[in-house]
Amino acid sequence: MKRREFLRILGIGGAGTGLGFVLGKVTQTPGAKLIPYLVPPEEIVPGVANWYASMCAECNSGCGIIVRVMEGRAKKIEGNPGHPVSKGGLCVRGQASVQRLYNPDRIKGPLKRRGQRGSGDYAEVTWDEAAAELAKNLSDLRKSGEAGKFYLLTSQLHGHLNQLAANFMSGYGSPNHIQYELFQNRNLLYANQASMGLNTIPHYNIEHTKYLLSFGADFGSTWLSPVNFSKGYGRMRQGEGARGKLVQVEPRISVTGANADEWVPARPGTEAILALGIAYAMVEKGYNRAGDASAWRAALSAYRPKEVAAITDVKEERIFEIAKEFAQTRPSLAIGGEGLSSYENGASGLVAVNVLNHLAGNLGVKGGVLPNPDDPLRAAVDMNKRITALASAAASSKVKALAIYNTNPVFTTPKAAKLEESLKNIPFIVSFSSFMDETTALADLILPANTPLEDWGDGFAEPAAGAPVYTIMQPAVSPVFDTKSLGDILLSLAKSMPGNMGPKLQAQSFAEYVRNGWKELYSKNRAMASGTADFDDFWDKTLQNGGWWSQEPSRRGLSVSTGAASANISNKPAKFDGDEKQFPLYLITYAHPMRLDGRGANLPWLQEIPDPMTSVVWGSWVEINPKTAESLGIKEGDTVSIESPSGRISAHAYLFPGIRPDTVALPLGQGQVYGRYAKDRGENPIGVLPLVENPKTGALALNSTRVKVSVASPTGRMVKMEGSTKELGRGIVKTVSPEEFSKMKKEA
Repeated sequence: MKRREFLRILGIGGAGTGLGFVLGKVTQTPGAKLIPYLVPPEEIVPGVANWYASMCAECNSGCGIIVRVMEGRAKKIEGNPGHPVSKGGLCVRGQASVQRLYNPDRIKGPLKRRGQRGSGDYAEVTWDEAAAELAKNLSDLRKSGEAGKFYLLTSQLHGHLNQLAANFMSGYGSPNHIQYELFQNRNLLYANQASMGLNTIPHYNIEHTKYLLSFGADFGSTWLSPVNFSKGYGRMRQGEGARGKLVQVEPRISVTGANADEWVPARPGTEAILALGIAYAMVEKGYNRAGDASAWRAALSAYRPKEVAAITDVKEERIFEIAKEFAQTRPSLAIGGEGLSSYENGASGLVAVNVLNHLAGNLGVKGGVLPNPDDPLRAAVDMNKRITALASAAASSKVKALAIYNTNPVFTTPKAAKLEESLKNIPFIVSFSSFMDETTALADLILPANTPLEDWGDGFAEPAAGAPVYTIMQPAVSPVFDTKSLGDILLSLAKSMPGNMGPKLQAQSFAEYVRNGWKELYSKNRAMASGTADFDDFWDKTLQNGGWWSQEPSRRGLSVSTGAASANISNKPAKFDGDEKQFPLYLITYAHPMRLDGRGANLPWLQEIPDPMTSVVWGSWVEINPKTAESLGIKEGDTVSIESPSGRISAHAYLFPGIRPDTVALPLGQGQVYGRYAKDRGENPIGVLPLVENPKTGALALNSTRVKVSVASPTGRMVKMEGSTKELGRGIVKTVSPEEFSKMKKEA
């Protein structure tokens, strides 16, 4: 089949309406033909690649990509050089997404459960059979007046797919669309709204800052938009005049911390208090650029550096030094990442970071915090729609049907949430997952959705680069297996429901829905129309470029009031579960640079790439300070038990000098049922976490427990790519004493 014909069919509705449960006439996809390369399709030249602009969906950064396709197969993915977020760059997760497309463990067609829930016993069925059963279950529920007992659980959706899901749930009559991911920036969104009245994530202009003060933001690896921030950091370090400086505050050195000029190892859970101590020092020394010094001195009176030093384990003089450097270096910027927001008081810590930027005059200036424009399709995150709310409703039989897409909460929630037990109480579960995981294994019916390289969609980057960035996703290849677009499934399902679900669900395919949505944006935004003859011309250019973006920055002003700050900051360190004597060590968990929360664990490239800080591959490890390990009789590579009040797991010990002696750290993302490459790979650190939820945001606290570590029975061996730190008499590293160096310096 020619690509042009394939796209035409998507536009007409063949992909979306050929599910078997749409009344009336449908357009059928013509059969493919075997065409010898002597007479190839017009867009295929044997040995010559085509490149298609699209959007990466491996995380929520919304990077623009270009996909290299040869003879109908995706071969390579690169960053889109013209895209303002990726700027030609692409992280390792984006590069590996081609393995998601051709993964041998993909669900290749519709499945119906025939064994017990969780057994993995499924029978293959046709799309017509699967679609008919799904339509019957939802139709019966709606007819019985219980539409509100249908829940849709998805990952964080973007653009027109998010809009379509909202329209579908509204038309069906249920308010229960829950978007859940482990790293969803709920605390950051709340902190910005509560302290600055900002409903979006701003652009942190790292590129043009001269002094960057980071509280647990691993922006070079996993935080928000690592490709964009890494490029910006590179330019910051090259410097426009003076070289920029990075100070990283965190108890365990991250990838970003390893690139910093200074590491400040504050006691876990006290980083927010340290930020406020720096803020008080700025006011005390007259560095405040925000005015109203007396009001700020009163609001911050509980955070005098002397008292803060005792709490945070950071010396008083160092607090004053950071305050002076941060305030007097122009421009400067403070940021707070997952290392800060993952405490139970994470939102207040992020408010503290906003206070720092306000006092230093960093809000709304180049090199500081730049507001992003409002996303025309962005629905505000409802802090009351939480994964724990779903668990509670399911446990009390208030959920009759559940649809799941692209999220695995059974794996990513603490055991105390009892999510698996709750979901088993739901009479009917359908999953649109492309892979079998812990949550999908509970489904009665599986209708596998396309992967992003086979699908239409779009995203409105958050955070954008300080100006509007609308990125288009288009199919680079035809579906490899018997899968469908989620958008097409929802549109077709809407047409099969009794009664009218509204005019917003009348498109014949998701491709048409997306195109119509862009046409509406085009008609409302004069900037989009600039340089184009009409919408068709604009649409062609959009597909060629990979989206549309503007250089026009947001003009919105930002500020933090003393009242907003006082209402949202905390004067106590974050709480950790467990008695200090029985559980003497803090546990820090963090997103893995390759696997994030586990979504990349089924891709062999991401399992095989050495961790940048430890070089460990294909497994789990726990990072322990060498002094702590020595006191516990632990050697490098030993299997150790990590026990908290909530559970116990085991991992191999990695002796890591870049961590506080009172702290151990575990990367997330291993220990799940997610295909052959993820199976039997380490253990899940969430298994030892208590269920601690921020009452205002619903964010789960991933740094919330103390643990004890002890040597356990050996289980395999830790595989790492680094060599020994010992020279074994080979004289690899030449050293000189201070006296010898001084003599050499004088002679020079």
